[in-house]
Amino acid sequence: MTLIYGHRGARGEAPENTLVSFQACLAAGVTRCELDLHLSKDLQLIVIHDASLKRTTGRRGKVSQYTAEQLLQMDARHNTAPWPSPCPIPSLEHLFSHCAFVHWQLEVKESSKKRAAQAIQAIVELSARFAMQDKIIITSSSRTVLRAAQAGAPHLARGLVAEYAWLNPIKIALRYQCQMLVLNWELATKQRIKQAQKAGLNVSVWTVNEPALMRRLVTYGADSLITDFPGLATATLGSL
Repeated sequence: MTLIYGHRGARGEAPENTLVSFQACLAAGVTRCELDLHLSKDLQLIVIHDASLKRTTGRRGKVSQYTAEQLLQMDARHNTAPWPSPCPIPSLEHLFSHCAFVHWQLEVKESSKKRAAQAIQAIVELSARFAMQDKIIITSSSRTVLRAAQAGAPHLARGLVAEYAWLNPIKIALRYQCQMLVLNWELATKQRIKQAQKAGLNVSVWTVNEPALMRRLVTYGADSLITDFPGLATATLGSL
């Protein structure tokens, strides 16, 4: 059975990486999600895709230049699906408190060695406080992050996010003892999916928004699909 993950919540239906987006995902009956993490100035885990605030808030500066308290006051509705009321940037702690997902893909965007280690430590502490250790996987396209996760959180699952095929993504995932390979859909050939699974990797494919592509990836045997439209995905795959 192919599982469904909401991409940044339900990015196609509500402002991405906000509480309303994750609530929309759950309302569609999808209990798995993918999200992005940066650290605030005071080293809190903030749910936002870009290092810059410009695209989703219209504000100047970087996430790392503001405290969590400041960031949580910012409206993240710019350049996203329309929404009638303000949608604050959330912290991961806030989402853990308010959303009952059975599994979370936490994509860490920090790339420097120091910041990656700090982000991993913050995930270790927060996941322990909420007893989420078995409900999360730390994912990243950064080898620095995966290396930090190996060292600082060996008890937590890891996943490589692969967008390009110029390096062997399966080989890299295994090098960092990952349990999951998160493949760009353009890389998700039937052969690569089968090879990854044969190597012991769970294969999650992003970002899958077209019903025909959803059906094709199911026939290829993908373990899960990450989509901007969780409701569409459940309707499409439920009819197979």
